[in-house]
Amino acid sequence: MSIEAKYLPLESAYHWESKTPDRVYMVQPVGGGVVNEYTWSQTLDQARRMAAHLRSLGLPAGSSIGIVSKNCAHFIMADLAIWMAGHVSVALFPTLHAETVSYVLEHSEAKLLFVGKLDTWEEIQRGVPEDLPGIAFPLSPPTDYPKWDDIIEANEPIADSPTRGAEETALLVYTSGSTGRPKGVISTFGNMGVATRGAGQIFAMGPEDRQLSYLPLAHSFERAVVENGSLHFGDQIYFAESLETFVHDLRRARPTIFHSVPRLWLKFQLGVFAKMPEKKLRRLLKIPILRGIVRRKIIDNLGLGATRLAISGSAPIPAELITWYRDLGLELLEGYAMTENFAYSHANMPGKTRAGFVGNCLPGVECKISEEGEVLVKSEATMPGYYKAEELTAEAFTDDGFLRTGDRGEIDDQGRLKITGRVKELFKTSKGKYIAPVPIENLLNADSHIEQSCVSGLGHPQPYATVLLNEELRADAVDPATRERITAVLEALLLKVNKQVAGYERLQFIAVAKDPWLIENGFLTPTMKIKRGVLEETYAPHLDTWYSAQKSVVWEA
Repeated sequence: MSIEAKYLPLESAYHWESKTPDRVYMVQPVGGGVVNEYTWSQTLDQARRMAAHLRSLGLPAGSSIGIVSKNCAHFIMADLAIWMAGHVSVALFPTLHAETVSYVLEHSEAKLLFVGKLDTWEEIQRGVPEDLPGIAFPLSPPTDYPKWDDIIEANEPIADSPTRGAEETALLVYTSGSTGRPKGVISTFGNMGVATRGAGQIFAMGPEDRQLSYLPLAHSFERAVVENGSLHFGDQIYFAESLETFVHDLRRARPTIFHSVPRLWLKFQLGVFAKMPEKKLRRLLKIPILRGIVRRKIIDNLGLGATRLAISGSAPIPAELITWYRDLGLELLEGYAMTENFAYSHANMPGKTRAGFVGNCLPGVECKISEEGEVLVKSEATMPGYYKAEELTAEAFTDDGFLRTGDRGEIDDQGRLKITGRVKELFKTSKGKYIAPVPIENLLNADSHIEQSCVSGLGHPQPYATVLLNEELRADAVDPATRERITAVLEALLLKVNKQVAGYERLQFIAVAKDPWLIENGFLTPTMKIKRGVLEETYAPHLDTWYSAQKSVVWEA
C-alpha cells in the first residue's frame, strides 16, 4: 500500500509531541466539575511509559491487547502504547454482555486487557478469563488489576519513536453484531492513513478545531473521526463524563466538529420541541426579523454555536430531519461507510448536500451498483479481511475486488449515493411482493413523535410497523386520555405514510412498543441501530392478535 508516513497515526503523534508539546490535546472530566488536561507532551510521555511496560512483558510481536472502556483520555494513550510496543489494539464495546466479551477475547487471542471507565463491569467481568492479565485505567471500577498510574510511575519512557508499516495490523474492530456473532475486521495502519489523507482533502481540519468524544471508541466511526483525525490534524478532544452531564460537557467543549447518530440528532430536536412547540417554531422561523435570533438561540442552547462541521452517520437519517437542521442554519452532512472500510466511503460535501442521499465518493473510493442493486465499493481504506475467517472474507468481496456492502442503493446524475435498504432485509409478503423496510421506516422516523421504528410482515398480506414513541410520549401514554390523543396522531401518520408508498407497501397498522429499545436489553446494537431479528422475534407472539384486530393503531399489552 502506498501511503505517506505523515498520515500514519504514530508518526502524527510524534509530530505534535515535537511541534506543540505544551498545547492541551485532551480534556478529561473526572467528576465533581473537575477536569484533567493532557498536553501532547504528557499524552506521549504516558504512552511511552506504558509502552515500556508492555515491552517488558515479552509478548510475541503483534499480540492482541484488549481495551474495554467508555471513551476517555487513557483509551487513546493505551492505543498509542500498544502500537509503540508492536502490538494490535482490540477494543470491546463497554455495553457488551459476558458471552460476547468472552467470545471476542478468545477469538482475538488477547494477551492482556485494559479496563477503564465502565457502568457494567460486574457483567463484563463474567466474560473475562480469570487468567487474563489486566491493567486498570484511573477511572475504572474497583479491580484487582495493577493500576495505570502505578505502572506509569514505575517505568521510564521508551527513548525511541517506533513506527509501524502500512501493511501491519493496527486494530481488530469487532462489528457491533446486529446479526449473529461479531466479526473481527482487520484495520491496518495504511487503512487508517488513507482515510486520514482523504478526509484532509475534503474537510479543512486543524489544531484550532475541537471535538467531543462520546460515541463508542470501540467503533470504527469514532476511531476514524475522533482518534485518527485528532492524531493527524491536531485538534483538541473533550470527553463526556456521563449521560447526565452531557449537555454541560458539550457546552464546555464548544465543538467546531460534531458528529452523532440519527437517534441523538432526533433527541436534540425533541428537546427543542419540548421548550418550543413545533408549530410555534415553524411560525417564528418565517418572520425575517426574528429568524436569525431564533436560530442562533436554539443552536447555542444545544451547545453547537461554534460548530462548523456537523456529521451524521452509522444509520439512515430521515431527510426531513436534515432539512430541519438546515433551516436552523446547521448544515448536517450525512455520511456512509462501514467498519470494513474504516468508516471511509461516502459523504455529503459542504454546500453540495442533498437530503436523503449519503453523498459522493470520498477521494480514492470507487462505487458501483450490482445487477442485484447492491452497493459495491473499493478503496485502499478497505480491510484486508476478517480475522481468522477466510471464507467470510472471500464472501465479502466480488471477483474484481469490490466490497459487498449488503446495502441496496442508487446513484443520481451527480454521483451522489442513496441507500434504499439492506439486501438481506427484503422480505416477501403473502402476495409475493418484496418489501424494503428502511425507506418506509425513514418516513415514520421523520415524525417527531417517533423515536425509532421497525417495518416487518414476512408472510402476511401487508406489512406493519412497530414504533417506539419518543421518551416524553412514552411517559405520558399511561394516561388513557393521552393514549387516545396519541392514537389519533399515529392514525394520521399511518395515512400520511401510506400515501407515499406503493399499494403493496402500505402498512396495515402501527403497533406501539411498551418497553424502550435499548442497548442494554439487546434491542439496539452498541451504535444504536435496531436489531431487526430481535425485535421481530419479540413481537411475533402478538402478530395474530394485531392483524385480526383490524385496527390502524394497536398497543402492546
